[in-house]
Amino acid sequence: MDKTLFKRIGGLETLQKVHRIFYDKAYSHEWLKLYFTDKPQTLLEDQQTDFMAQLIGGPKRYAGKTPRMAHQHIHITEDLFTLRQRLLKESLEEFGLAEHLIKEWLMADTALKRAITKDSVEQCTQAYPNQEILSFPKPKDINL
Repeated sequence: MDKTLFKRIGGLETLQKVHRIFYDKAYSHEWLKLYFTDKPQTLLEDQQTDFMAQLIGGPKRYAGKTPRMAHQHIHITEDLFTLRQRLLKESLEEFGLAEHLIKEWLMADTALKRAITKDSVEQCTQAYPNQEILSFPKPKDINL
């Protein structure tokens, strides 16, 4: 198995389609959408596609911040990360990716968890003055 995960999933086209499905879900989810009010969906789809392509062996097109820096002002809790992973898994299944490739993709994604999750809102920092710290309580009706 010498092919990269990038090649085995179908390259940029697959990444683009999966990220469109995922961000459609995220932008319509009652809790997750609160974190995306200041970013156009297509921008995040493109950034995530470039980032994941590079992460899983594709072209080095991502020129953005590291995951830690990009999320420094966001209180990503264990529950929020779990929800995001669930929506990503649903998106991969909806796209029709093979189960073994879904597992590999989710493993690559999970490797970033320590860089972006925080135990408390006090661990959030601003990248610039007046940057809003994003922290929203989990709605009571969401079960993880």
